[in-house]
Amino acid sequence: MASGDIRGLQSQTLTFGKRSIYFSEIGQGHPVLMLHGGGPGASGMSNYSRNVEALARDFRVIVPDMQGYGRSSKGVNRQDPFGDLAEVMLGFMDALGIPAAHVVGNSLGGACGLRMALDQPARVSSLVLMGPGGVGTTRGLPTRGLSLLLDYYNGTGPSLDKLRTFIREYLVFDGSQISEAMIKARYEASIDPEVMAAPPLRRPPGLGAALRMDFTRDRRLQRCKTPTLVLWGTEDKVNRPRGGAALQKAMPNCDLYLYANTGHWVQWERADEFNASVAAFMRRHTPKA
Repeated sequence: MASGDIRGLQSQTLTFGKRSIYFSEIGQGHPVLMLHGGGPGASGMSNYSRNVEALARDFRVIVPDMQGYGRSSKGVNRQDPFGDLAEVMLGFMDALGIPAAHVVGNSLGGACGLRMALDQPARVSSLVLMGPGGVGTTRGLPTRGLSLLLDYYNGTGPSLDKLRTFIREYLVFDGSQISEAMIKARYEASIDPEVMAAPPLRRPPGLGAALRMDFTRDRRLQRCKTPTLVLWGTEDKVNRPRGGAALQKAMPNCDLYLYANTGHWVQWERADEFNASVAAFMRRHTPKA
């Protein structure tokens, strides 16, 4: 389903400080902030087109293009990208007058959401993470999928073939589900001149930056009491599924679901189950008025 087919969806750009965040919104109730992944050409609604209508039955669903992506302002601090993204999203919530929200994050969006919960736990009512980045990333070599993502702008630079390979062979379990139109749209977004000038997700520039991007080295993780639901595809070729068990072991209030025959994009590949389980989890943890 294209975002233009979703009745009641409204989109606009919000500027605060030096940032401009483009976002779409639908529904009423406790806010849900949905943060997309960091693959080339990613954006909010392209990640969550199969989810927003179902979640909007109970919640105010807000889907931004994160800093560096889509129609939002560009440039991310390479020394601490997760911290920079979290700061922007917390500032975005301030600009909207939202004191706290459920935060849903896929991949890079999951890393951003987890950092938000560590930095300002009172702002995150609950946390839903799908194959989040930054879990044990300095404790072994990166996966082939993550390497392709990080090297997309290196070497010969972006290409449609590069992106097609990443999406169909590494992002999802069954690549035949991905239309050529989706790939071409993401490719066009990935070669935006502003994005080319400052790619938002690249290899960390040094050991210090790499360590800051590994949550298993952050002592605050074991003290994070935010109710957390982790969803991971067993065939994820970007972020290793064993990260789910690591988070559940470290975090005191963490549930873990593993999805068979599913890749990195649980919310898209298993949309009906995702929508039902996430809605139930967030209803359980919505603060009483």
